[in-house]
Amino acid sequence: MPSQVVFYLAAALAGCAFVVQQAVNAGLRGALGSGIWAGMTNFVVGGVAIGLVALALREPLPAWEAAAKAPWYAWAGGMLGALYIVGSVFILPRIGAASMVALIILGQMLTALAFDHFGLFGVPLHVANWPRLAGAALLVVGVGLLCAF
Repeated sequence: MPSQVVFYLAAALAGCAFVVQQAVNAGLRGALGSGIWAGMTNFVVGGVAIGLVALALREPLPAWEAAAKAPWYAWAGGMLGALYIVGSVFILPRIGAASMVALIILGQMLTALAFDHFGLFGVPLHVANWPRLAGAALLVVGVGLLCAF
């Protein structure tokens, strides 16, 4: 169980990084005068950072044959990430960080429940039972309260 706590803390830290990322990307949009170029900068800097980590860890390049065997939807991640980053850059200044993050988390939770329940895209099955649905309902109420005021 103690190792599980490390994962929980890492997830919470990732959540903190998520909010900071949205705020700095929105600031970059203001500085550059373009949400599109702010999004591009986000991906270029992120790509360089991941490349440096791969080099530091001496991660071998994957074989082209393995990449060719990936399902078609495996390649959509970059496009979805671009939609998410550029959308966030435009949304945050208009509705605020708390409302934007709450609505993103709501969308993520409802989508995750569906993916878990139906095992979509290879996600392990976890039935959408009453406790999980009640938790999602409470999240909906919380988002409603946060965005209403």
